[in-house]
Amino acid sequence: MQRYAAYLCALTLATGFAVAQKNSGPDKMNALQANNGQDRVSREVRHELVMLPYYGVFDNLAYSVNGGVVALYGQVTNPTLKSDAGNVVKKIEGVTKVDNQIEVLPLSPMDDQIRRAAYRVIYSEPALSRYAMQAVPPIHIIVDNGKVTLVGVVDNAGDKNIAGVRANTVPGVFSVANNLQVVGK
Repeated sequence: MQRYAAYLCALTLATGFAVAQKNSGPDKMNALQANNGQDRVSREVRHELVMLPYYGVFDNLAYSVNGGVVALYGQVTNPTLKSDAGNVVKKIEGVTKVDNQIEVLPLSPMDDQIRRAAYRVIYSEPALSRYAMQAVPPIHIIVDNGKVTLVGVVDNAGDKNIAGVRANTVPGVFSVANNLQVVGK
């Protein structure tokens, strides 16, 4: 049954490409194929980054794909995570170059203490505790020299505001930038 479904999917895609090619000419077809290839690379980059073993709630990884060039951005607490991210992305088919601009955050016992306290105060809030149940919680806590930045996604504006207010209650925090994105309905 799976073989039949894969065959049907491949046949449907091939038919769709033939129709697109007939209706749009070779230039538009090449652009369509390039865009599909870039979408595939983008999906694979995201998957590989999320699957990194040391990627966690205190790290922020972002990327952009432009043709075969992948630029990596963000902040990490572990230097090996930066190199691991670059290495896994290099191995993806279609990637010709990796521009690794990931920042390694400085080692700081005070920042580590703020990270732990911010995690406790944010994820112990009953309204936000459901986010802690995921393998990599969606609210990432980036601490750099006492400055906290919240990145990631939440379901609604109320959750975003609660996370920001809770992070502001952590002793030793100089400022909080709430960059959480709302992706709710």
